[in-house]
Amino acid sequence: MMTHTESAMTHAEPVEREAWPALPLDAWEDTRDTLHMWTQVVGKVRMALTPRVNHWWNTPLYVNPRGLTTGSIPYGTRTFQIDFDFVDHRLRILDSLGGARMLALRPMTVARFHEDVMDLLRSLGIHAPVWTMPVEVLNPIPFEKDTEHAAYDAEYAQRFWRALLQADRVLNAFRCGFVGKCSPVHFFWGSFDLAVTRFSGRAAPPHPGGVPNLADWVTREAYSHEVSSAGWWPGGGAVRDPAFYAYMYPEPQGYADVKVGPAAAYYDTGMREFILPYPAVRTAEDPDGAILEFLRTTYEGGASLARWDREALEAR
Repeated sequence: MMTHTESAMTHAEPVEREAWPALPLDAWEDTRDTLHMWTQVVGKVRMALTPRVNHWWNTPLYVNPRGLTTGSIPYGTRTFQIDFDFVDHRLRILDSLGGARMLALRPMTVARFHEDVMDLLRSLGIHAPVWTMPVEVLNPIPFEKDTEHAAYDAEYAQRFWRALLQADRVLNAFRCGFVGKCSPVHFFWGSFDLAVTRFSGRAAPPHPGGVPNLADWVTREAYSHEVSSAGWWPGGGAVRDPAFYAYMYPEPQGYADVKVGPAAAYYDTGMREFILPYPAVRTAEDPDGAILEFLRTTYEGGASLARWDREALEAR
């Protein structure tokens, strides 16, 4: 286990990289699955130690200039944060008393990662009681017993972050056009996706639940009010490769028939979401414009069908 305090920052010359990197799931699925579990370990620390916020907004991670971060977590009269650095491939824990710990990101089991992270926290005097069962996945393995997921391809981990960085930037630009209640752009470690959610202000019918290894009451709190949600995820299941997505809850009648753009976008009847494939975005002449068109048309079509008070909710 690497538990030494990092003594110096790396001063490397910046290297120009492709803004929208190729990210075919077949090339890094094992790493994706391991990272999913590692982010759950870290995310559960944040969830255990922060006051609960509506719709579980106290639990996600956030994209930053080097990877993903918990942001500040209170612990008594001090604070700390945990960062995934996908540039230098380090996990860093920093606290407000000047403490710092580092763990190299390299191929290792989830069990080892979980043990090392908890040891590093304890070395700073931080005790985080977490439920070690993963959520929102089929066939979950408790963190301390998971020796199955152990891959880390540094190149693809960094590509994943670089795609998140661009998606975060564009989703934040889209977020600015709404003056009603709206979530931050945040990374949910359960579903392993980046999301932003707009609210109509009206209560929603109880969500049916049924998310794997997630209590229905948790989902019902997340969807207690009408939403139009959009985001990006790295692929898997019915939609194999990365994609932008958009959906509404509850879904208004006729939503599947809304005319949306750009041309590559489509409605997936199984997922009940609009999908814009990431490969179509990264090869577009104007990737930002394609994403913003998708976000705008899926929101406007759904909000109009659901009779949201768009005049009051949208920036003029």
